[in-house]
Amino acid sequence: MTPAVGNARTGPTTVPLAGRRNRPSPVRPHRRRWGRTARWGGWLYVLPALLMYAVFVLRPLALTFQYSLYHWNGIGVARWAGLDNYLTVFTDRDLLKIISNAFVLIVFFSLIPVGLGLLVASLVRRITAGPFGTVVRTILFLPQVIPLVAAGIAWSWLLSSNGLVNQVLRAVGLGGLARAWLGDFDTALPAVGVIGAWVLLGLCTILLVTGMSKIDPALYEAARIDGAGPVREFFAVTLPSLRHEIGVCLTVTVIAALASFDIVYISTSGGPGLQTTVPGLEIYRLAFSQRQVGLASALAVVLMLLVLACVLPIQRLTREEKG
Repeated sequence: MTPAVGNARTGPTTVPLAGRRNRPSPVRPHRRRWGRTARWGGWLYVLPALLMYAVFVLRPLALTFQYSLYHWNGIGVARWAGLDNYLTVFTDRDLLKIISNAFVLIVFFSLIPVGLGLLVASLVRRITAGPFGTVVRTILFLPQVIPLVAAGIAWSWLLSSNGLVNQVLRAVGLGGLARAWLGDFDTALPAVGVIGAWVLLGLCTILLVTGMSKIDPALYEAARIDGAGPVREFFAVTLPSLRHEIGVCLTVTVIAALASFDIVYISTSGGPGLQTTVPGLEIYRLAFSQRQVGLASALAVVLMLLVLACVLPIQRLTREEKG
């Protein structure tokens, strides 16, 4: 039944009830106000973290880039330099050698720990599942827990002229190989790399062991049924399943190599000559010893760009595909 509406001139008009029911009801004002309040309330929760990030990360980055465009000793009046500091970074032979030292350390800090970590993780995968799992994890992770300053001092003693390494070489009849490993021009940088590899090996191994524990055992059983041996099993099952963990290890270790400072400063102070000087140590020297804040800032910006240029492709290549 439809109600009749109208007036005296037009007569009665019928309006379907269904049409009135299908009209959208107007949104209540208090609901709109509640939505705006909830949205702004979420921003208020993250505002303290955003402020801390802006003050302690974004502002220093902006100031570093600003300082890199000036000649400034940190005290007096700054003089506009434009891109002169960046030109110095890319043309000065000493600075180019210092940057190349950091790339050499990538081999020791990144490739060796990840490669050995894969091997060690494969060997201890079954042990960690047993009663000695906690002990094994603790031993492997111990170098990462030790402060890097203490690790640098300990390794400096071990690799000195009369250190334990040379004593062992002399005891087994290889005294001709004994040398001051951290003071020799040929072995100083590899020796620093060995220290970094020892420190980062435990972290990589623990991450890879954790990743291996998440692999479905049915995949290994299927590979064995197909006749795969341990090597084929590793390359066909283990390695593809650890793409994300390998990406994390490579990212952390590459950043540690390019931004290394403490181990180098404690063990060699950048010597002999510039053989072990890395960008982080040179930035410190330029800014606080030679009072070349602009050049130090330019080198810091270049270092940041190098880190991004190395890390972003790793993240892209090791990103897990979403099916």
